[in-house]
Amino acid sequence: MPAGQPPKFETADELQDAIDDYFKNGVKEKEVIIGSIKNQTIATILVPTITGLVLHIGFDSRQSFYDYEKIDKFSYTIKRARTFIEMEYEERLQSGNPTGAIFALKNFNWKDRQEIGIGGEEEGTPLAIKIIRGDGPASNGSL
Repeated sequence: MPAGQPPKFETADELQDAIDDYFKNGVKEKEVIIGSIKNQTIATILVPTITGLVLHIGFDSRQSFYDYEKIDKFSYTIKRARTFIEMEYEERLQSGNPTGAIFALKNFNWKDRQEIGIGGEEEGTPLAIKIIRGDGPASNGSL
């Protein structure tokens, strides 16, 4: 929060009330198509976002909101709100097209991780390494 700018909220309870209002009244709705091609239906879902929350509660940027998270008395409240939105994206991973949710979760520092093991037939089997020396400078042991 820049010097001289009055705080938006005096207490964590005031901030929580504003956050609660966002989740009750400020979350945008979106129509989505669900089902197979033959059995498609349109459903309306709520789409909570960090930016939507930030604007609804009166901040002019996400950075200002994140700066508030660094203030001890607001830290828990903001982390919980962010985690709730993160949970919404996580639940969308179970839907038909999770691409947008994956992108959003990466912005919450989630990582795509692929683990590739090397080894023998079974896990834990040591890998045999054979070192072959050529005719180069190292073949006689000198550098």
